[in-house]
Amino acid sequence: MEQIHPTAIVEEGAQIHPSSSVGAFSIIESGAVIGPECIIESGARIFSAVRMGNNNHVFHGAVLGCEPHDLSYTTDKSKPLTIGNGNMFKEGVNISRGVKTTVGSTIGDNNYFMSSAHVGHDCHITDNIVMAPHSVIAGHVSISEYAFISGLVAIHQFVNIGQYTMLAGCSKVVKDIPPFTTADGNPARIVGFNSVGMKRAGFSSVARKRIKQCYHTLYHAGLNTTQALEQLNSSTLSAEELSIVDFFENSERGVTAHR
Repeated sequence: MEQIHPTAIVEEGAQIHPSSSVGAFSIIESGAVIGPECIIESGARIFSAVRMGNNNHVFHGAVLGCEPHDLSYTTDKSKPLTIGNGNMFKEGVNISRGVKTTVGSTIGDNNYFMSSAHVGHDCHITDNIVMAPHSVIAGHVSISEYAFISGLVAIHQFVNIGQYTMLAGCSKVVKDIPPFTTADGNPARIVGFNSVGMKRAGFSSVARKRIKQCYHTLYHAGLNTTQALEQLNSSTLSAEELSIVDFFENSERGVTAHR
């Protein structure tokens, strides 16, 4: 049987896998689904909109699937918060359910949300993301794989964060952050490419050099963005370079400028 502390409140209609546990004074609402091998520690609140996969760890005081911070929200607009596998939600983390889109809010696999991080409604977090303490993400933000969001970062709604990016502490992010870069400042500006993160991820020196050259063309060759993309598209591009070009070509909010 599932391990549920006698002081926990698990409403009728909540689905908790027998291999998962629920700590003291936690509340699991009717309709919530908790998959195998999950640990819900003390004082957590899992709302009805949550659909959680395997091997997730919810620490003390975390709140998942709460009503969104949206003045137009009504209960009939509620959409799910779908969580994958192997995620860690540290103390005081707050993640909203969806409201504006059918799919709602989504969290992928192996993400690490440190204390008091906040993710707004209808966000799409992929895999292997780190959010440091007190970082906040507004609604409709998309974050790609292996992004690192430092403490006290604030990300504006509808912003896209590319893969293997590094956002420095206290940054204010109002435009899209392209893949493999490091951003800092208020408002944030690109300050270089994420060489440390790429080395740790096993990118070869050749791959890192090509990415650096790609960004030289985009930011430092005296070309406007259209000209730079035309020049890049006229050459043979690596998979990483193609992802950079695609990011620039499909940005709706605009890509962050270089410092």
